Amino acid sequence: MAATEWGALMAAAQAGHGGAYRRLLGEIRPWLLRYYARRLPPGCVDDAVQEAMIAVHTKRATFDPARPFGPWLAAIARYKWIDRLRAMKRTAAAALPDDIAIGDHETAVTSASVLTALLATLKGPQAAAIRLVKLDGAVDRGGRRRDRPIAQPRQGQYPSRPRPPDGDACGPTRSRVRSGPRPWLITVSP
Repeated sequence: MAATEWGALMAAAQAGHGGAYRRLLGEIRPWLLRYYARRLPPGCVDDAVQEAMIAVHTKRATFDPARPFGPWLAAIARYKWIDRLRAMKRTAAAALPDDIAIGDHETAVTSASVLTALLATLKGPQAAAIRLVKLDGAVDRGGRRRDRPIAQPRQGQYPSRPRPPDGDACGPTRSRVRSGPRPWLITVSP
């Protein structure tokens, strides 16, 4: 859009037309982005654009509709650019030391791809056992799985076993336990 149209939008904005002002700010933003992208480091561009937009907002009353809008906007952008350069000069950038170690992941990536190819040649249960024991660490030295605590009993290990009667098997109402082929049955004496 031409600067003359921006001047007309700014004149309408000064007269109280909010839609024209929103449109003007939306159209000068890309121009400001290009302006600062050529002059500042990439990390400073957005901040400079925001500062210039705020300056346009605060100084909008100083715009004279009889004069061109382009030089007025360029002057604001230039002053904000100089302010940003001064701020960058005051803030010293930390120099990076030359001996920074950069990690190399080539060995890990190569090993993972070779291991995946080797595990693909094994049968399913063999590959699963190697994954559990060596890769996932899900089995300890005793051969027990680590995904459940050692003291926790396995649930449903003997599904054919009947449940004991209600109450605690060691409680005071139980007087005698029968011995025989089924030691888990508990009887209550009358």
